Amino acid sequence: MQLIIRSYDLPLKHTFTISRQSFDFKPSMIVELKDGDISGFGEASENPYYHKTIKNMVEDLKKCQSIIEKDTEESPEEYWNKLYPYLKDDMFALCALDLAYNDLYARKKNKKLFEIWNYDTGHNPLSNYTIGIDTIEKMVSKMEETPWPIYKIKLGTKEDLKIVKELRKHSDAVFRIDANCAWGVEETIKNSFELKKLGVEFLEQPLPAENWKGAREVYLKSALPVIADESCQIEEDVAKCKDHFHGVNIKLVKCGGVTPARRMLKEAKEYQMKTMVGCMTESSIGISAIAHLLPELDYVDMDGAMLLSKDIAEGVKLDFGKVIYSNLKGTGVKLIDYKPKTIIK
Repeated sequence: MQLIIRSYDLPLKHTFTISRQSFDFKPSMIVELKDGDISGFGEASENPYYHKTIKNMVEDLKKCQSIIEKDTEESPEEYWNKLYPYLKDDMFALCALDLAYNDLYARKKNKKLFEIWNYDTGHNPLSNYTIGIDTIEKMVSKMEETPWPIYKIKLGTKEDLKIVKELRKHSDAVFRIDANCAWGVEETIKNSFELKKLGVEFLEQPLPAENWKGAREVYLKSALPVIADESCQIEEDVAKCKDHFHGVNIKLVKCGGVTPARRMLKEAKEYQMKTMVGCMTESSIGISAIAHLLPELDYVDMDGAMLLSKDIAEGVKLDFGKVIYSNLKGTGVKLIDYKPKTIIK
C-alpha cells in the first residue's frame, strides 16, 4: 500500500467570513492510499482555530508512513485503532487517513461505503447552504444566487438580529444560526426568543467552547434548541454535552474521521440528543464521505464544495439540499485535478 499526499489551495466563489476570520481560499491536504490499481481518498483542510496546517499534518503522517503503508486486510475500525496512538495529537491528519482507508476498503469490496454499513439512504436529511457574514445586501445576493430550502446564517456582529430580519424579507426558507462562539449568555437567551419568531430552527455554538456553565444556563432557558460544535470535538466530548446542548454537530476532521464519528453519533442518540455532521470548506472528497453518514443524522451541513469556484474532485452532488450519490464505489469520489501545489510520496 502506498501513501500519496497532495496539497491544494481551494479557491472560493466569495470571501467567506465567520465571527473570527475571513478567507478567499482554503489550503487542503488530500491523502491517497493506493493498493495496486485501487485508490482511496481522504481530506483535511487547514484550520487556524485548531492550529492545523498542511505542513504539520504532512509531518505527522510521514512519521508513521511505514505503519500506514503496511499491507493489511484490517477493517477500518482496526486500522483506525492501530494508527490512533501515532496520530492522537493530530485528528485532522488521522481524519484524512481514515476517510482514505474507508474509501479504499469499500472499493475493494466493490461496494459503496453506506452499503458496507448496511444503511438505508431512503430518508436522508437535506443539507443547508451557508451564508457567511457580509453586508446585508451581499448576504441577500448570495441567497438569491443560490435558492435553497435551508440556510445556515453565520452571525457574530453587532447587527445580528437586524441581519436575520432583513434576510427573512427575502426568503421563506428554514434558517439555522451559527454564531461561532461570538455571543454571551444573556445575549443568546434574548436572541433565541426573537429568532424563533423569525423562523429559525436552532442555534449552533453561540457561546465560547469552554463556557460550560453558560451553556447549561442557555440549554435551560433558550427558546430554541442549541447544537454544540466547538464544544464537541472528540469522542469524550459527547458525554460532556449531555444536558448542556440539545444536539451535537460532529466535524470529521476534529474527531478523526468517519470511524469515530459513527461511535459519537451512536452515543448522542443514546442520550436522546439531535445528531448532525458538518463540513469545513473542503473539496468533494471530504464532502462525499459525510454523505454516507446521512442515515444516522437529523441535520447535515455539507455545502463546503459548493462554496468553491473550482473543485479538485467529483463526488456526491447537492440538488436543492438533496444528496445525489455518485455511481462510483467507496465514498464515490474521483480526483480530477492532478496538478496540486505539492505532492509527497
